[in-house]
Amino acid sequence: MDTLLLYLVDLFGTAVFAVSGVLLAGRLKMDPFGVIVLGSVTAIGGGTIRDMALGATPVFWIGDTTYLTVIFVTCILTMLVVRRPKRLPWWVLPVSDAIGLAVFVSIGVEKALMFQDSYMVAIIMGVITGCGGGIIRDVLAREIPMVLRSEVYATACILGGMFHTGALAMGYDTTTALAAGVSSTLIIRLGAIRWHLSLPTFAIKSQS
Repeated sequence: MDTLLLYLVDLFGTAVFAVSGVLLAGRLKMDPFGVIVLGSVTAIGGGTIRDMALGATPVFWIGDTTYLTVIFVTCILTMLVVRRPKRLPWWVLPVSDAIGLAVFVSIGVEKALMFQDSYMVAIIMGVITGCGGGIIRDVLAREIPMVLRSEVYATACILGGMFHTGALAMGYDTTTALAAGVSSTLIIRLGAIRWHLSLPTFAIKSQS
């Protein structure tokens, strides 16, 4: 895939995830510093964990501070745009999160394949890239991370990573494989949001 296009897609995912962090911060009535912190960790948290695990140095946002600029500008603009008394529709936060999730999973897969050849490891790195920032965001917001709920969240990441690597294994070019990964993750996640799909839960019944 063209390096510039991949870079622009990565910046887009960074901005979208920053928006999801800002929206959650706004729902919790945080101050501007808290908003920027939550937006930042959501946007770069997963990628940071991925780069540390892969041994990629420097971590992507340290080597290219454009990511930090995009996050800061996105946070400020989002605060200005949504600072209206009008109540946001319920679906804005989960849908923006789903878009960022889909983009980041495939970015994580591509980044992992630059450092090693295992498709399994690439899928895991894709899941970490997609879910890591959201986990940190939800923990800081004192909420149960989406990935630990019964919702189809991490499962969407895994399936999206499988579509991505499967397309590569079948000989498709990187652009097509990335499009397959992003679209499949997004469709599965949006479907789960729309129809409230969830996985069976594991529960141990206490004996009285």
